[in-house]
Amino acid sequence: MMEANGETVFRTKDLTKVYDTGEVKVFALAGVDLELYAGELTVLLGPSGSGKSTLLNILGGLDHATEGRVWFRDLELTGLRDRGLTRFRRDHVGFVFQFYNLVPSLTARENVQLVTDVARNPMPAAEALDLVGLSHRLDHFPAELSGGEQQRVAIARAVAKRPEVLLCDEPTGALDSKTGIQVLEVLRQVNDDLGTLTVVITHNAEIRKMAHRVIWFQDGSINHVDVNSERLAPADITW
Repeated sequence: MMEANGETVFRTKDLTKVYDTGEVKVFALAGVDLELYAGELTVLLGPSGSGKSTLLNILGGLDHATEGRVWFRDLELTGLRDRGLTRFRRDHVGFVFQFYNLVPSLTARENVQLVTDVARNPMPAAEALDLVGLSHRLDHFPAELSGGEQQRVAIARAVAKRPEVLLCDEPTGALDSKTGIQVLEVLRQVNDDLGTLTVVITHNAEIRKMAHRVIWFQDGSINHVDVNSERLAPADITW
């Protein structure tokens, strides 16, 4: 089992994101200083509009900051153009969203192969699906899978390229508690077994109990950070 090892993977300095509607400026992020470490599972908590998803999108190279700086290891993301950010996402980052974004006409195996075909050092699609407990569902289409199974296919697709970072935005948001716990167990396993820095946005505060660290957001800023001296297994979380 791998634990957070203290090596900095992401670092932000005075990270700011402003949406200018013409009449009013909305600060989605208001000067965030943050470090995220290799091997850790971090949960981001806070009300809607507090900046969590905006931060995740900037860390993942899906969006640009208005001001401030972001580093992935020694690479400054804020200095990259769109092509450089695309290469960064392809080589280093896996995404898991609330809605699974699977291609309906492709099997579970083929959905994962969409990523493995372009990754630098992928694991076989069947291996990735086995990792999430779906070795018996390789040739099933999304419509033949439950919501939890579809989300696990999405996780398999994300981890199949062996990313250093797994960014998850409300990965259990569309699931019932039993199915959500199964998905959390997969994320915990990926973090434990592969050492993947795993960042999870959630509105379910109970999920914080499985994290190494919990970062609380309020009004575009970090309100406070908690470190869990003991972590609960997903099955022990009360929803």
